[in-house]
Amino acid sequence: MLTGKQKRFLRSEAHHLSPIFQVGKGGVNDNMITQIAEALEVRELIKVSILQNCEEDKHDVAEALSKGAKAELVQLIGHTVVLYKESRENKQITLPR
Repeated sequence: MLTGKQKRFLRSEAHHLSPIFQVGKGGVNDNMITQIAEALEVRELIKVSILQNCEEDKHDVAEALSKGAKAELVQLIGHTVVLYKESRENKQITLPR
């Protein structure tokens, strides 16, 4: 579980990132969750864009992505989800205490 201070830090780190995944009409599926989990292992912090044609609620999409990838939901702002998961082998981000 992330503290408020850690979430603020991660939001500032994610500010300059571009979304690398998009959730569209098909919604969230197992293949997408697998790819997001792999990307999180490499990058630790990613953005996911929820497209206008996505039929699911954006809060449900954000929750499904974070639970499926076993990641922390840092932020849901507009139609962009920010996810964080500490990497086992490729640790790059040091969180504040």
